[in-house]
Amino acid sequence: MIYDYKLIDRKGNEFDLASLRNKVVIIVNTATGCGFTPHYTPLEEMYKKYHDMGLEIIDIPCNQFGGQAPGSDEEIHEFCSLHFNTTFPQMKKSDVNGPNALPLYEYLKSQKGFEGFGEGETANFMKDFLTKMDPNYEKTPDIKWNFTKFVIDREGKVVARFEPTTDMAELEKCVASLL
Repeated sequence: MIYDYKLIDRKGNEFDLASLRNKVVIIVNTATGCGFTPHYTPLEEMYKKYHDMGLEIIDIPCNQFGGQAPGSDEEIHEFCSLHFNTTFPQMKKSDVNGPNALPLYEYLKSQKGFEGFGEGETANFMKDFLTKMDPNYEKTPDIKWNFTKFVIDREGKVVARFEPTTDMAELEKCVASLL
C-alpha cells in the first residue's frame, strides 16, 4: 500500500503517505517546461472541487524527461504558484525511473504498468517519439513522460494509471467515482 512510503516535500520535510489514509489520492510526476504543463489547471480545479470530499494530489517534480524541470524545488514551486495557482502539496524533485527512482514509484509501477497512450494526435506523437528513443518502450512499466497520474482509492490501493495523453475529464470521472 502507498501508506508504507514516505517522501520529502519541497522544503525538505518528511511527508508520510500514511497521513493520506481514507483519502482518494492522485500522484503525478510533473515538469514546468513540458507541453503537458497545462495539466496543472484541471488538476488544481479538481483539487479545489473535491479536496473537502477527500481528494489529495501529490505533485512530484521530475527532470528525467527532456530536462523539462531544471529549476530548484523553490523555483518550481514559484512557477506553479504564479502560473497555475497550485495549492496541492509539492514534493522534492525526484526520479521516477532508474536506479535512483523513488521507492514509491517502483511500487506504483508494479501495481499499474504501462497500457498504452490511447488514440489521437498527441498519443500518436508520443508513440512515434518514444519509439525513436526506445523501440521496446511499451514492454516496461516505466513512466514514459511527465504528467503520468496514478489514482489511489481510500484503502490505499492503486486503481488506475493515466498517461499524459489521456483526457483529463477521464481522470476526473475516475476520481469522482471514488469519492
